[in-house]
Amino acid sequence: MEYDMPLFRPPSEADSLILQATYGCSANSCTFCLMYKTKRFRIRRLDEFKRDVEFCAERLPSARRIFLADGDALVIRASQLLAILELLYQSFPRLERVTSYANPLNLLVKSQAELDAIRQAGLTMLYYGVESGDDEILRRVKKKAETPGMIEGCGRAHRAGFDLSVTVLLGLAGKKLSRRHAQNTASVLNAIQPRYIGALTLMLGPLEKYFAQSMGEDFQFLDMMETLQELRWLVEGLELKNSVFRSNHASNYLALRGDLPRDKQKLLKVIDSALADPDSPLIRPEYFRAL
Repeated sequence: MEYDMPLFRPPSEADSLILQATYGCSANSCTFCLMYKTKRFRIRRLDEFKRDVEFCAERLPSARRIFLADGDALVIRASQLLAILELLYQSFPRLERVTSYANPLNLLVKSQAELDAIRQAGLTMLYYGVESGDDEILRRVKKKAETPGMIEGCGRAHRAGFDLSVTVLLGLAGKKLSRRHAQNTASVLNAIQPRYIGALTLMLGPLEKYFAQSMGEDFQFLDMMETLQELRWLVEGLELKNSVFRSNHASNYLALRGDLPRDKQKLLKVIDSALADPDSPLIRPEYFRAL
């Protein structure tokens, strides 16, 4: 078996078997994301996917976790996805969970009955990029999503029984819209009530010039302290019932982990400590940041 590179997975899937049900991303338009720019999107044929499953089942029969790559396996039509899940649970007798990325359109195109069936067949958690809760920012970064649709789609996923792991992107709006971005993103997260929230910080590499141009003449990137302030506004605005919040991705200046609502004040206290001292050992040096 050979992967179609590059290959990506969420940090929490580090110990999972990765199987590519699709190549690339069906949207692939976001100005901040380089992940699948070198790939043409394609849904793999079931017989092609089955050969990879057979190869892995011979060598890793005790696999307990599988991540379906690439960018959004949930784009696959429901009947084929159900066949994939049946194949996986038959081939790996100890399998406990199957996860995948999902983009906003995936959850809106599929019916509630289809999502219910997919969840019951064993797709347990979806990794979902909100990025921002501000529709103007989403339009500027070509996300192909609006907040009402994201809230509706995530509601469907919740009703089907999926756990949602949602990402948001600090720094995405630049200096002028930083506070609005943070506050509107918090509002959308409050409406979605995801089980897991991961905050990442904008890192663009070779896309930096293109991204700045696409955001408009008045766009300015956040510095470290401005990013921490945006993180504070975000956490301050969260009103969650049962969520895990993390900012421990390598792109972030400050690693946080807390259960909300219980740990909200503790998280704010840590952020305030970092804001009060730019040389705080809590802050990750620039040269240690990575995607």
